[in-house]
Amino acid sequence: MAPAAGNATVLNPAGVRASIVGRFPCSGFDVTAVEVCLAVAVFLVLHAFRQKKARGLPVWPVVGMLPSLIWALRDNAYEWITDVAIRQGGTFTFNGPWFTNLNCVVTSDPRNLEFLLKAKFWSFPKGEYFRNCLHDLLGDGIFNSDDEPWQMQRKTASLEFHSGKFRKLTASTVGNLVYQRLLPVLDAYAENGAPLDLQDVLLRLTFDNVCMVALGVDSGCLKPGLPEIPFAKSFEEATEMTTIRFLTPTAIWKAMRFLNIGPERRLKQSVLHVKDYADSVIKVRKAKTALEGGDAGEKSDLLSVIMRLKDEEGSPYSDKFLRDICINFILAGRDTSSVALSWFFWLLEQNPAVEEKILDEIRWIVAARESSKAEKDGSGTVVLTAEEVKKMEYLHAALSEALRLYPSVPVDHKEVREDEIFPDGTVLKKGTKVIYAIYSMGRMESIWGKDCREFKPERWIRDGRFMSESAYRFTAFNGGPRLCLGKDFAYYQMKQAAAAIISRFRVRVVPGHPVEPKMALTMYMKHGLKVVLQRRHPQQS
Repeated sequence: MAPAAGNATVLNPAGVRASIVGRFPCSGFDVTAVEVCLAVAVFLVLHAFRQKKARGLPVWPVVGMLPSLIWALRDNAYEWITDVAIRQGGTFTFNGPWFTNLNCVVTSDPRNLEFLLKAKFWSFPKGEYFRNCLHDLLGDGIFNSDDEPWQMQRKTASLEFHSGKFRKLTASTVGNLVYQRLLPVLDAYAENGAPLDLQDVLLRLTFDNVCMVALGVDSGCLKPGLPEIPFAKSFEEATEMTTIRFLTPTAIWKAMRFLNIGPERRLKQSVLHVKDYADSVIKVRKAKTALEGGDAGEKSDLLSVIMRLKDEEGSPYSDKFLRDICINFILAGRDTSSVALSWFFWLLEQNPAVEEKILDEIRWIVAARESSKAEKDGSGTVVLTAEEVKKMEYLHAALSEALRLYPSVPVDHKEVREDEIFPDGTVLKKGTKVIYAIYSMGRMESIWGKDCREFKPERWIRDGRFMSESAYRFTAFNGGPRLCLGKDFAYYQMKQAAAAIISRFRVRVVPGHPVEPKMALTMYMKHGLKVVLQRRHPQQS
């Protein structure tokens, strides 16, 4: 009698195995595949983290260091860059995904900055990548050009920025806007105790100012009720959408532009509005100039001055050239000062001793006046003159300290024209993108000492006078041949506005309001700066 199937299985172990394999023919293979996958995964993780020790960040197959960047963008990417730079001694290489152009060298070493901004300036242009990303908005303007086109615009703009007429225009324009528009708007909020977004108000101030200086027109942003101005709104959206290009592989954003979808659609619409407005201003100005005999009414704004000039062939500059150069200067003049002032007032609230020292300086300067020369506005507020603003050494130091910690342009970009080697030994191949991390430099103990993260204006004062730092340690205004032409103008604008606000109001940030930087071309506060204003008593101002 044949044994039962159950008994056969028990008496014959081989039969058991055959039975199992018969029922699960691939089980042996499956176990092996899982083991192999686990082994490969462990190897890749170990390899990635070995790379982190050597290169500052994990390097993964195919995607490179991209996962680390994506994780950093959830929070404060500038602090993430700073942490990596400090671990790597000031310079590190970022490897993006295969077959993308997200590879670059990031540095915060002053030796490297002096090398690329000055010693080897012509070897480090803005580069094709940068120009392509910004071309729709900035065209061939001064901040988006290299070589001869840049030199020509730089020379033209430099002559204007250093002219007496232009300096007189900027001083009077800033003063009028601060005392006739800014303070009345702030007074209204102080009166009813309502919170306001100080960053938005300051952006309106600087936008009105730069439109007057660059285009010779009043954009009307800073008025009671804070009206929405289409040109200003389009300009802000255009800069935000342009920023996205730097975080997106070129092939992807170009495809979106071709298909007219996503952020590229919004960018196209906003840029069209910006250019239409600039073109209309140029058209009206040319028509008016023709009626006035071709001298642009001897106006001193940038547009009028350049319209009176000729190019190298003796011909008037084209409308496109005029438009590009004006849009470039509006971008530079609008954002940098207002963003710096926003961070300055946030830091000031946390450092009341600094605020008191600024007030003491203002009181001392006003007290030194002859009573007959004490100019006041309609409300009795003392109006500071240009000469008095220039005397404010401690305020200058406090603003510089705010810019050190929160530079308006937190990172900037260059491209390597030919193979080079940085002073720190980093090898740079032709075509490499170089990011210099200005935000990170303000947090390097090797540059500023162990108190580098403290807001300490005294570090800029020597024997009671403001002392500037090397442009390659303090790079808020760039350095070398591209040193910011509007540096003096920016400081004057910031000092005039800050002194007027501090002497009249206590600025208090709304409790619980989140303050963090926004990922953009300039260092906006992501949620604005919600504040409440408290008017000072006469004896306090």
